[in-house]
Amino acid sequence: MLFPTTIAGSLPKPEWLAEPNTLWAPWRSKGDELARAKRDATMLAVKLQEDAGIDILTEGEQARQHFVHGFLEKVEGIDFAHKVELGIRKDRYKAMVPQVVAPLMLKGRVHADEARVARAHTTRKLKFTLPGPMTIADTVADRYYGDKVKMAFAFAELLNNEAKALQADGVDVIQFDEPAFNVFMDEVSDWGIKALERAAEGLTCTTAVHICYGYGIKANTDWKQTLGSEWRQYEDIFPAIAKSPIQQVAIECRNSKVPLDLLALLPGKVVQAGVIDVASDTVETAEDVVTVIEQVAKFVPLSHIVATTNCGMAPMRRDIAEAKLAALGAGAKLARERLG
Repeated sequence: MLFPTTIAGSLPKPEWLAEPNTLWAPWRSKGDELARAKRDATMLAVKLQEDAGIDILTEGEQARQHFVHGFLEKVEGIDFAHKVELGIRKDRYKAMVPQVVAPLMLKGRVHADEARVARAHTTRKLKFTLPGPMTIADTVADRYYGDKVKMAFAFAELLNNEAKALQADGVDVIQFDEPAFNVFMDEVSDWGIKALERAAEGLTCTTAVHICYGYGIKANTDWKQTLGSEWRQYEDIFPAIAKSPIQQVAIECRNSKVPLDLLALLPGKVVQAGVIDVASDTVETAEDVVTVIEQVAKFVPLSHIVATTNCGMAPMRRDIAEAKLAALGAGAKLARERLG
């Protein structure tokens, strides 16, 4: 099937699970009640995607407060009790982050519950997202390793353990989210790709990396205004990614200033093309989706295009996110009819 659909990863959380329209949203409950709420929200996320015609589902990241910290909460050696303020993505914005204070080790499984719930409630392909090692290293305060690269590879080893376990749970696609890749371009080629490859080492399921210019939040939209009329950061890192064994690359294409001809620098890779803009509340039409797919198809074989969202939809209003899901499903279907 041409143009299978998926989402970057996250969906908005229901109001009964967490405070709506907010990143780092506080949970509404705790203990066993919270665990049940997370399970129910995960099942709902799966159902919403199925109804919208999405082909490769995620669990909507419903059990995670944040895409990075949801992983870190199950890691020993991290102090969440004494968070410090840190500049993220070269001081693009400030955040209160935990500190690495001891050797990093997994406490056990990280995402087994939500992966197994999602797998039990759909027969469609299932994708699971994990934060990439470079992005994690940029989102914590190092008070132990004294070496960003050494710490990133320590995280990569933990990610690899969880990724292999997720594969055993029946996950079909493991996607590592690396928004830091378009900020630390020199480091990507130097060690970032190697750390990503360590995280994916030994996986036999499909592997992907998601690179983006961030959620549709003010800090990111303001930063984008400084990047000029063309965003060519990927020109520096795509050749390095092209040489890696990672099979898919997710990139924003809708209302983006990324020149789509850069996709030609990813020969042989499946491109998860963002056809849905998560920085706008305007709901795309099926025609909008087809238009972006046609533009991407100038540089990527039709058989190597997956239709997705530009980034996660966690901070978005639920009604808008659900409408965008429907547009994604309908648009891909229309594209198959026209281009197939």
